[in-house]
Amino acid sequence: MEGERATGDLQSLLQAIRASEVVENRIKLINQLAHVDLQEKSDLPSLVECLSTLWEEFTCLDASQCMLNKTILNVAVKYLELDISGCLGQILALGTKASIWCGKHIKMTLISSEDPQDEEHDNVFFQLVVDLLSFSTSSFSALTKLPVPQEKVIILMVEKFVSEQLSLMKASISEFKRIPSIASEVLKVTQVVIDAVVRLCRAYSEVLNWDSCNVRTEQDNGSTDRENNDTVNHVINIIGLTIESLYKLGILAANGGGSMVTILNVSWKGVVTLLQLGKGVLASKVNVADVMLSLISLATESLRCAAEAWFATLDETIAITEARRTFLPVKFYLINAVRISSQYPFQALNVYREISRCILIITSFGISLSRENHLKAASKALGELLEPTSSLLLHTLLCSAEVEPESKFKILDWLFMGESDSSNMVSEETITNTRTSIVEMLSMDIEDIPKARNLMLGRVALFLNLLKSSVDFEEDLELLMSRKLDWLLGSLMEENVYSSVLVLHIPMVYGSESTVELSSILHALKTFMIVTSSGPTWGVVETFLLENLLHSHFLCREIIMELWCFVVRHAEIDMVNDIFNKLYLLFKLVASSEPSLMPNSALRKMAGSICMLVSYATKFMIDKIYNTFASEDGSQLSSIMCIALLMEGFPLDFLSENLKKIAIKRITTAYVDFIERNIENIQFDSLSRSCISNVLGAPIYALSSASHCLQINSSDIDFKTLKFTVALVRGYANATNNFMKDCCSKLLSQMLRVISQMKHLYSSDGMEEVVLELKNLFVSEITALDTRLYQCKPELASFMASMGHMELAEGEGSAKCSDVWELYHLLLREQHWALVHLTITAFGYFAARTSCNQLWRFVPQDAALSFNIETGSEANEETFMSELKAFLEKEVALLVATPSIEQLGLLAKEGLMLKETVNRISSVNPLDLGSEIMKVDEEIQATKKRKIPDRISEGMTLLQNGLKAMGDGLALWRKQHSDSRELQDKFSTHLSCLEDALAQLADLADTE
Repeated sequence: MEGERATGDLQSLLQAIRASEVVENRIKLINQLAHVDLQEKSDLPSLVECLSTLWEEFTCLDASQCMLNKTILNVAVKYLELDISGCLGQILALGTKASIWCGKHIKMTLISSEDPQDEEHDNVFFQLVVDLLSFSTSSFSALTKLPVPQEKVIILMVEKFVSEQLSLMKASISEFKRIPSIASEVLKVTQVVIDAVVRLCRAYSEVLNWDSCNVRTEQDNGSTDRENNDTVNHVINIIGLTIESLYKLGILAANGGGSMVTILNVSWKGVVTLLQLGKGVLASKVNVADVMLSLISLATESLRCAAEAWFATLDETIAITEARRTFLPVKFYLINAVRISSQYPFQALNVYREISRCILIITSFGISLSRENHLKAASKALGELLEPTSSLLLHTLLCSAEVEPESKFKILDWLFMGESDSSNMVSEETITNTRTSIVEMLSMDIEDIPKARNLMLGRVALFLNLLKSSVDFEEDLELLMSRKLDWLLGSLMEENVYSSVLVLHIPMVYGSESTVELSSILHALKTFMIVTSSGPTWGVVETFLLENLLHSHFLCREIIMELWCFVVRHAEIDMVNDIFNKLYLLFKLVASSEPSLMPNSALRKMAGSICMLVSYATKFMIDKIYNTFASEDGSQLSSIMCIALLMEGFPLDFLSENLKKIAIKRITTAYVDFIERNIENIQFDSLSRSCISNVLGAPIYALSSASHCLQINSSDIDFKTLKFTVALVRGYANATNNFMKDCCSKLLSQMLRVISQMKHLYSSDGMEEVVLELKNLFVSEITALDTRLYQCKPELASFMASMGHMELAEGEGSAKCSDVWELYHLLLREQHWALVHLTITAFGYFAARTSCNQLWRFVPQDAALSFNIETGSEANEETFMSELKAFLEKEVALLVATPSIEQLGLLAKEGLMLKETVNRISSVNPLDLGSEIMKVDEEIQATKKRKIPDRISEGMTLLQNGLKAMGDGLALWRKQHSDSRELQDKFSTHLSCLEDALAQLADLADTE
């Protein structure tokens, strides 16, 4: 009876509410509904139906209408705590109707809010909006407790309800700053609404078997299958429209400033959480690529705004706390992008260029910041917060097992494509105007990214980061990366990269320390080599190392050599043995195809590389290598290879004792034999015959190169060494043609080098004669401009350095001391920077060891370092001593590279010249050389100096030697047989005629 009475009271109250035409009375009556004790479950639908009817759809004209609607919501929200399964449709209809009504009136109210008379109305309406958002929260919570609806009508109503509630939430947030009275309430209740709708989506998702969702189709037969499909589609629709609303809300919050940080956080976390629910099924409903693109765009835009703000402050230092505060939102966007791409790699591939662009910009931005002293803290913060996350984002795509190798290669090829689009001139703006280039870089169109020169350094740094993390790569990605190693070397030749690699310190990834970029390059490549050493990719890496062993660019060659040394130091013995076998075959090929032993020839470079690698091998391996090259077959090829190795400093000290003795004996025996054959009278024809591949006197070169590790204590060899040196000096002075001078000057250089290494020779009796002859040769007006002797001066400086080991008697009457003075005067007057360096080094070594006290006598008044640097005049001794002191202190100082803009500019210009040189070398096709020679212009060919055939030169040498022998014989004949004077005179006349003829032939040969 009580239930029937309660129901009757409820119906009477509802009737009274409907009959009431005064708004204030209706509000009072509706308030009474909140206190009605419902005894029957069937009473709730009629109550909610009545509330929905009372919410009128016409335009709100005054505050009373808003108060009425507010009262309706307050009553309705109370009953949401009950079981609403019987009135779900009515609840949904009420909420949908209310949301549509409020959404229409928000903008209208904001437009009219400028009128002070509407202030009370506005306040009531805005509070109504807050109440409606609270109603939404309660509604979502109530739906969470109910099973997923099966009826088609209810399904559509739920989807419409959720859509309208989320639309109202977005509209409220977009305008909340214009409603200061309730702004904080709107933010708080919005967070609650987001949490509630995410919980609803989670509850719905638990109903589904996501693994089977992919195989269900709309064509399934049977009512049960159709109902299941309706449920699946309903859940996907609810989650999909929630994701779409939340990610748009997230974009809105990102542009709303610091006051919307909480909304930004919960909205994007909601998006990521819901996308992770569907296990990829949601991709058909949600544009995941668009979500990813939004996150990437937000990150890039934040960086652009930071760059503009920081560089607008000129040189104002940015604190690390400010930088971290700026970068934290960017990290947040990137982390969410990583989480989404890990679940939806195929959708992320659709925007791989935008993702790659963002990652590349972050790396380049960090390097650009590190170049500015006032932004180094910002660079450090970027390295700590953004680079690890951006690298993880790229790894998510590249390391995904679901992504095909072709797609991975597409990403790598876009990031590291071919050769950069570089002009023939150094871009001064790229070097000097860093501030402009950073802003341009962050605003660059995606189509311009692959050709952007100001991103080249960042592209290299990104490639190195990938190499460092290659331990996580699968074999397919290792192979793809190995095929891009040539791109890395090509990029290092770019002038801006080249200059930065040598001197620039860049922040290390995953840490706060910094390192010179060259060290970072080596570390990355070594890491990649370790990772690939035991897999199929090693063959590609090894081929890359072999092909670039003789790279034309010195920086690339140095890097390759350091990598080879790393392999030899740490690889297994079998691998090292295999490497040296391949190097031997390559060396043999080079020696047979290009047997020139001239400096910088391919053979010498190859020999130098092998010598460097051998120094890191084991003793057993070094012995084996030496025996391989120094075989007893006596062939020309073997001799060439062995001489090349010795000339490049093969480490004889590392050989086993027995083998070392054998090697030294071979070198010294050949040296002594050569000297003995030429010591009395230099035979230029024998020199020519002993020439192996354009190197005259190969035994001397061999001893000169190995003299640092030879212990020669033979007085006989010492005597012959000094005597042969004197013979070479005199031979040069008496030489009658260029060939003879070339022979003597080159051999003299090597002999000076030999003597400078054999310190004990400076106390020998024959040294005084050597010094005198050198002084007479070099300190002469005739030879002052002799280019051949000029090329001997580096070795002369080394020779003079060891004069500190020679006893010199000071004083004007000492001829030996005077000769040394004059030779030092000669060297110290040289103004070429390289010779100045060598001479000052030599003089410093000499001054530290000599017993002489009057060192000023060794320095001429017009020494190069005595002149004023700025004017080039006013030479004085104090200037020289000051420069000498500064030089010696600099030699032992610990230098720290702190490059200036000017230094980077100069290095960039140097890099451009090197790159052009390499390009010219690379463009030469050896197969076309023959045809090119035949096509030389006739006019140029006519004026070009031609070389006479070797047979003619050999014949002339034989005639000259024969003529000299005949002259010596005639002189001896006259001494022994004075009775044959007439015949002797006839011989003398004919010999004089022959000498004149040979002189004319020699002059003719010299002009050709």
